[in-house]
Amino acid sequence: MDKEQQMLEEAAELLRTISHPARLCIIKRLLDEEPCNVTYLQNCMGLPQSTLSTHLQKLRSANIVTAKRNGLEVFYVIHNEKVKQLIPILFSHE
Repeated sequence: MDKEQQMLEEAAELLRTISHPARLCIIKRLLDEEPCNVTYLQNCMGLPQSTLSTHLQKLRSANIVTAKRNGLEVFYVIHNEKVKQLIPILFSHE
């Protein structure tokens, strides 16, 4: 696979990962108010904790978010610079 094809594959995978409405919402919340813990995200989004954790795990596996432990709590932040640039464009009001 050449370099351009690899870049296309990586971009497509990133878009597939963030294309779920719940994951977009998580990313948008984290960009607005990071760092956030699961309880905060759950209260804001109204998702069951297990559903939210599944989506966060997918985002972590794709290196879009990272988790930082503070005592017993785990806080999430956006790690991927491309996502930090892309999401505001998607939600800009023109």
